[in-house]
Amino acid sequence: MSSETTGASYASAGVDIEAGDRAVELMKEWVRKTRRPEVLGGLGGFAGLFDASALKRYERPLLASATDGVGTKVDIARRLGVYDTIGHDLVAMVMDDIVVCGAEPLFMTDYICVGKVHPERVAAIVKGIAEGCVLAGCALVGGETAEHPGLLGPDDFDVAGAGTGVVEADRLLGPDRIREGDAVIAMASSGLHSNGYSLVRHVLLERAGLALESEVAELGRTLGEELLVPTKIYSLDCLALTRTTEVHAFSHITGGGLAANLARVIPDGLHATVDRSTWTPGAIFDLVGRTGDVERLELEKTLNMGVGMMAVVPAESVEAALTTLADRGVDAWVAGEITARDGHASGAELTGDYAR
Repeated sequence: MSSETTGASYASAGVDIEAGDRAVELMKEWVRKTRRPEVLGGLGGFAGLFDASALKRYERPLLASATDGVGTKVDIARRLGVYDTIGHDLVAMVMDDIVVCGAEPLFMTDYICVGKVHPERVAAIVKGIAEGCVLAGCALVGGETAEHPGLLGPDDFDVAGAGTGVVEADRLLGPDRIREGDAVIAMASSGLHSNGYSLVRHVLLERAGLALESEVAELGRTLGEELLVPTKIYSLDCLALTRTTEVHAFSHITGGGLAANLARVIPDGLHATVDRSTWTPGAIFDLVGRTGDVERLELEKTLNMGVGMMAVVPAESVEAALTTLADRGVDAWVAGEITARDGHASGAELTGDYAR
C-alpha cells in the first residue's frame, strides 16, 4: 500500500508557502534601508513597531494617515515584466497625500496581492517601495504578501499601502490659512504619475494599437518606458518649503486633475485661478489627447497635465519658495493666484492656453 497521500493541501490549491518565505528573505535587505531610529524589531513580526515616545517633542502632535494604490499602472509593469519602479508610485500616492497637511512621513506598510508568488518578482516590488520610502523619509515597517490562485492569474498582481505622518497642531496646513493675494506655485510632474491609466491604456494600447515596446519619436523613448516613469515623490521637498518660508497649503494633483484637487484646499469666498500659459505639458499628454481625440477638459480632469503638486504661499514668500525648490532640483513656477469671490463657494479654474 502506497504511503503517498492524495489528500488536498494548501500547495495543491495553488499556495506556495515556501516561495512566500523566500520572498520575505529577499526583501529584508531593502526594508532595512528604510529604517528610522524609532523603528523597533525587524521584518517578520505580526506588526511593525514604531516608538511613539519620539512624538514627545511635539506640543500637540496630530497623526495624519492615508492609504492608496497605483491603479491600472500595474498592468503596464506586468506586461513589460518590470517590477522595481511601481513601488515608487505607491509611496508617492500615499506619502504625498500625507505631506499636504504639513505632516512629516513616519512609516508605511504595504499589501501585495499576487496570483502566484514569484519570490524575485515580489522582492523587486518591495525594493521599489523601500527606495520610495527613502525618498519620502519614512520607514517601511511591515506588510503582507497574499497569494490568490484562481482569483488572479499567475502573473497578475496589485499593490496597496497605508502610511502615517505627524504634524504639530499649530502648523497644520490647509484652507484656513489661505488668503486673498496668495500665489499658487506649480511643481512639475515626472509624467503621468499614477492616475488616468484606464484612459491612457484605452486610447494608446486598445484604440491606437500601439505596442509598449515601440519607439515614439516625440517621447524620445519607448511607450512602455514613458508609461512606467515613477510618480515623483514630493514629501521632503514640501517639508523643506515649510522650514524655509511660509506655506499656507499644498495640493497633491492626482485623480480628478489639477482644478478639482486644488479646489479641495480653497476656502469659501476665495477662488484659485491657474494660467495654462505658464507651462507646457509634456509630450505624453498631447499624445493621449491627440490620439484619442480627447477633449481638453476631459484630459484635464483625468491627467495631471504636467503638474504633480501645488503650493499656496503668501506673495512675499514666492521668491524664497522658488529658490528652495530650485536648490532641491524641483522644476517650479508661479502658475496662478488666489482672488476673492464674496458670497461664492470655493473653486479653482484653468484659464488661457498652454505655452508651446
